[in-house]
Amino acid sequence: MARLKVRTVEWRDGAVVMIDQRLLPDREVYRVYRDYRAVARAIRTMVVRGAPAIGVSAAFGIALGVQQLRSTRGLGDRFERICATLAATRPTAVNLFWAIERMRQRFHAIETLPLARLQRELIREACAIHSEDIAANRAIGEHGAALVPADAAVMTHCNAGALATAGYGTALGVIRAAHDAGKHITVIANETRPFLQGARLTAWELAKEHIPTTLITDSMAGHVMKTRGVTCIVVGADRVAANGDVANKIGTYSLAVLARRHRIPFYVAAPLTTVDLACPNGSAIPIEQRNPAEVTHLGTKRVAAEGIAILNPAFDVTPSELITAIITDRGIARAPYRRSLRRLADPSPEL
Repeated sequence: MARLKVRTVEWRDGAVVMIDQRLLPDREVYRVYRDYRAVARAIRTMVVRGAPAIGVSAAFGIALGVQQLRSTRGLGDRFERICATLAATRPTAVNLFWAIERMRQRFHAIETLPLARLQRELIREACAIHSEDIAANRAIGEHGAALVPADAAVMTHCNAGALATAGYGTALGVIRAAHDAGKHITVIANETRPFLQGARLTAWELAKEHIPTTLITDSMAGHVMKTRGVTCIVVGADRVAANGDVANKIGTYSLAVLARRHRIPFYVAAPLTTVDLACPNGSAIPIEQRNPAEVTHLGTKRVAAEGIAILNPAFDVTPSELITAIITDRGIARAPYRRSLRRLADPSPEL
């Protein structure tokens, strides 16, 4: 089967190029950014979204910011300002901070080089992060496909596909790999209010690849689990705590509770860059609060009464005891997660 080639984010001719995910599925528009502050705005305003894609975008943003420099005067301070601008965009996705730290470590290893060479090396490092993310997603797909039965109805939430990563996807990577292996996969995609990533993005990706997909509203999930024979649920993650608690798009926790009630396996697919071993549990994960207009409006039309309070958390936390397994690029983690995740992150014999 021909692989859908979604160029979510890439380095091209000295600029960062992103598909504007806010306009999908109506229009496929690619934005070109030549200033790191514009990359930061793109992350903050959801031109690009999805934890791995945010991390890759931040790495490219740092490379772009250093490329803009014309001298090494105050180099370290200016580098840190670039990093701080990108770090301030979205608080929940740990891949953002992982990518910034990796670029920081590379910078400190080479900061005495001539400026032109330093710039080239940071571009090379950001491109390596991009390539490694695609490889990690394909490995997640291979590991996860083994968990999906030959005839399966797979429910998913939000968009953890090629659009949420450098390419291929995490949760959708599992679905793609199972489909490519000849398994008869049908997908039930939740719309994912309020930003509608499932309706706008996941359905678009799967339709492009001719994988049979049924779109439902979020409130239909329990009924569909009860009546339509859902085989398993596969979602992505924005941060996985050391104990296996998972932050993902709002509504994921509800799905996990419903899955437990209906005895349906609940899988999380994420690269190890999304695992934050320094975060002890889900209560330590910062939850981003987004613009109330995402709840009160559909597009530009207001659908809620004026004068009421609005709550709009972008993520929730699913406790580890509700998760059947966490599928990573290095293998599958099962409870107790504190031990299995650490072993995957650092497979040295003493662990």
